[in-house]
Amino acid sequence: MRGGKAVEELATPDPATTEADKPDRLPVLIVDDDPAMRAGLRQWMRLAGYEPVEAVDAEAALQRLSPGFPGCVVSDVLLPGASGMDLLRTVKGIDPELPVVLLTGHGDVPMAVEAMRGGAADFIEKPFDPDVLAAVVARALDHRRLVLENRALTRRLESRDGLEARLIGDSAAMRRVREEIAHFAATDASVLVIGETGTGKEVVARALHELSGRAGGPFVAVNCAALPDSMVEAELFGHEAGAFTSADKARAGRIEQADGGVLFLDELTSMPLALQPKLLRALQEREVDRLGGKAPVPVDLRMVSAANMEPRQAVEDNLLRQDLLFRLNAIEIRIPPLRARGGDVRQLFDSFANRFSAEYRMEVPALSADDAAFLAGYDWPGNVRELRNAAERYVLGGAMGSPCVRALVTGGRTETAPAAAPGGRLKDLLESYERQVIADALRRHEGRVADAIEELDLPRRTFNEKMARLGLSRSG
Repeated sequence: MRGGKAVEELATPDPATTEADKPDRLPVLIVDDDPAMRAGLRQWMRLAGYEPVEAVDAEAALQRLSPGFPGCVVSDVLLPGASGMDLLRTVKGIDPELPVVLLTGHGDVPMAVEAMRGGAADFIEKPFDPDVLAAVVARALDHRRLVLENRALTRRLESRDGLEARLIGDSAAMRRVREEIAHFAATDASVLVIGETGTGKEVVARALHELSGRAGGPFVAVNCAALPDSMVEAELFGHEAGAFTSADKARAGRIEQADGGVLFLDELTSMPLALQPKLLRALQEREVDRLGGKAPVPVDLRMVSAANMEPRQAVEDNLLRQDLLFRLNAIEIRIPPLRARGGDVRQLFDSFANRFSAEYRMEVPALSADDAAFLAGYDWPGNVRELRNAAERYVLGGAMGSPCVRALVTGGRTETAPAAAPGGRLKDLLESYERQVIADALRRHEGRVADAIEELDLPRRTFNEKMARLGLSRSG
């Protein structure tokens, strides 16, 4: 137990201790039914650089606490209703590592021992030295900060490991995308995700959000192509009541809604050109002007945008302002089309099929050699979205017989990709399939061996041996 100066001295702290000494105003929850004691503690905590939060009993205190509470609790032992010891036990049930400092005017050794065994950060007897209390609170808050930082790091690491589950694929291109996400997520720099329709640009944007320090904030997605031109400005920037005919009440726009988190603008090049300067200004000034508003609203967010065409070409085509592009593409992440990801196609198809099998409680039909060859050789113009649809239809069709992936995707057309031999020895079927995959890769890359090697993720020597064994040339 600790003691010292009279409690009245709480109101006259050392003038050398100022708010400037501790710029981060962490909360300290003060629980005491004595107004004079609360006033003294409030003044000392505030001048020591903390943000006092008050409660008169345990019930009111618990309403202010959660597992992520960033501060500590300073509570009297004698409270109306549940005691400070009861509060300690309940707080430890909410979060075992949330610090609780107990104060008492009737302390004894057994009570102090019980409090410390119950997980109290410290036990201080009244009257006490305010400097002692300040030091105890400082230690408790330092410990709390480390606990929350470690939890956040653990969540980020778990999410990082989960990238392989969300962005499936072992191709060199997809490994690079995952590495870029993990590396850049921790920054607040604007990211432009570039990829064809259906490649998974929003999946990348959500991964950037979930791995960042803004993971606890909102993720607000806006598809610029899905909004009529007449609604884009009100949707993004919000409006005050009466700003236009149907604006019967004020409404925060999507930019405001993303405050503290991430704003994801999909199909960026579909945003009206006339509106782009206003977006640029909002990002530069970190404030939003609502339609009909009298004063700007400050915002703090990270921008992630997506485009399904080359952004510099969009600038040349007068679809995107160059100054806005410079603001949005501090980092560029390019997602490869599915046709350039080699064996990822089969891996993705199997993953989707297993997921739909569990969802619909249906068995996944076995793939034929023709199905496997089609999956590898088809160009997949709709990318991952098209493949996901094919896997869902394949699982659903299994109950009606033996579905054909080729027919499901092409509507029965057979000219898209040559089929493997319908029968024969396993060795011959595998060679036929392998020949088709390598030939298609060479054709896609117009005979450029280096690009085909990268897509298929094969050592050059292995690739050359396979070409010789299978009788292939650069022309496929």
